[in-house]
Amino acid sequence: MEMKEIESAVESILFASGEPVQTERICVALELDRATAEQVLQRLMDYYSYERRGMRLLRIEDSWQLCSAPEYADVIRRAFEIRKPAKLSQPALEVLTIIAYYQPTTRAFVDQIRGVDSAYTIGLLQDRKLIEECGRLQVPGRPHLYRTTRQFLRAFHLSSLDDLPEMPELSGDGQMRLDESGQIIGGAGEETAQESSES
Repeated sequence: MEMKEIESAVESILFASGEPVQTERICVALELDRATAEQVLQRLMDYYSYERRGMRLLRIEDSWQLCSAPEYADVIRRAFEIRKPAKLSQPALEVLTIIAYYQPTTRAFVDQIRGVDSAYTIGLLQDRKLIEECGRLQVPGRPHLYRTTRQFLRAFHLSSLDDLPEMPELSGDGQMRLDESGQIIGGAGEETAQESSES
């Protein structure tokens, strides 16, 4: 097959799937070596982005998925009368951050860091498919372990967990603060910057 035909075939596979497709599956289907498949996928990703098409190709760990371009989210919602998903609350953002950075981890560990019971919030994040159970800790009581999901990566526009920013410093009271968009606020670094600007 010529390169243009390979690109069209890859595009067809991704479109038909509607779910993330592993690179290996594309290699097998089109009898391609991994380097060629990844080159084609990267070219498609760049094309959709550069040409400002209505869809984007996302890499999620070792899988690829076609999705709508985020700038057209409001138009898509209006077309299908989809309600805008509710924003995550402050407690939900805190729990999600702890699990993202310390996964796999237990609810007891999350509770210990936050100083409050996180059972309800963990259930909410599971319902939203942002976290999932991934086994049990081999200690008395065998508590559940939690980790983030592929939906978490998609929601926060991450290719993999390696794209998470460095662990932020904690504020003076030992707490990490997040605003509604998930940005860190009130960290030690920010306080230092404010103090130096005041002096």
